[in-house]
Amino acid sequence: MDQDIQAINAKIEKESQFIDKVTEEIGKVIVGQKYMIERLLIGLLSNGHVLLEGVPGLAKTLVVNSLAKSIQTKFQRIQFTPDLLPADLIGTLIYNQNDGTFNTKKGPIFSNLVLADEINRSPAKVQSALLEAMQERQVTIGETTFQLDDPFLVLATQNPIEQEGTYPLPEAQIDRFMLKVVVNYPDKEEELKIMRRMSGNTVAEIKPVIKAEEIIRARSIVREVYIDEKIDKYIIDIVFATRNPEEYGFDDLSGLIQYGASPRASIYLRLAAKAHAFLRHRGYVTPEDVRSIGLDVLRHRIIVTYEAEAEEVTAENIVRKILNRIEVP
Repeated sequence: MDQDIQAINAKIEKESQFIDKVTEEIGKVIVGQKYMIERLLIGLLSNGHVLLEGVPGLAKTLVVNSLAKSIQTKFQRIQFTPDLLPADLIGTLIYNQNDGTFNTKKGPIFSNLVLADEINRSPAKVQSALLEAMQERQVTIGETTFQLDDPFLVLATQNPIEQEGTYPLPEAQIDRFMLKVVVNYPDKEEELKIMRRMSGNTVAEIKPVIKAEEIIRARSIVREVYIDEKIDKYIIDIVFATRNPEEYGFDDLSGLIQYGASPRASIYLRLAAKAHAFLRHRGYVTPEDVRSIGLDVLRHRIIVTYEAEAEEVTAENIVRKILNRIEVP
């Protein structure tokens, strides 16, 4: 068994070298934001969509743009607005007067990387059209169903302030995002570098260092990362503690959680932990991989009660408590 793990470890160490090239290219433009870049790469390697939340000006769009440039692939940015229609996103049928037929005009969703900027600014019809494409990896225009390209990844951003006139994503739809990443302000040193770089004369150019086929291949290798049975049980304990906290000795949380995490949480937590190990050039998962990614997988999957809201306890507070108190194998 140890020899198998050593063989997987050696394979992962070799196959994950491109990660350093990608981060190096993104680093030509982006200062810091290692946490956000890593989470986007985890989404890419796990075939899971990512929701980025943060105030304006934290380079969310720029990071996604830079990631897309470092991969030789198709990229589309869609600015979500209140007047956007589903046809603007997925495409429509156009009538041809000359021969009396309908031609299909495909929308910007037909790409590999799709940046849905300010997803909460558009109505439910548009959001559900996007989320259907995310889930089914296909789009129906008229009577024809089209498969979306592989890889297909939606990276959505939303602004936590200025909620007037927005259309917050319903819980069932937000659950389709593998990760919800909360982006914070840079520290003083990072901001000093950002200020100097962005107000200087030189503009760095990002070159593509990998192809789409390499991403697809890397995904199958990520699934080979070894995960011990004890860590599988650890993941299940974390997820079940969000549903039945009193069974795990969290009596203080039982009145605060209305709905716990769905089975998607267990699947995504296991996949994301493997991808996290892959980013570290490791062929096996440690409990620290699960703890590192746990908050991003779970923070948008727990619905708190009115009592929790009255006590100003957020889903994030609950997840942190569970991660800190569940016994680590």
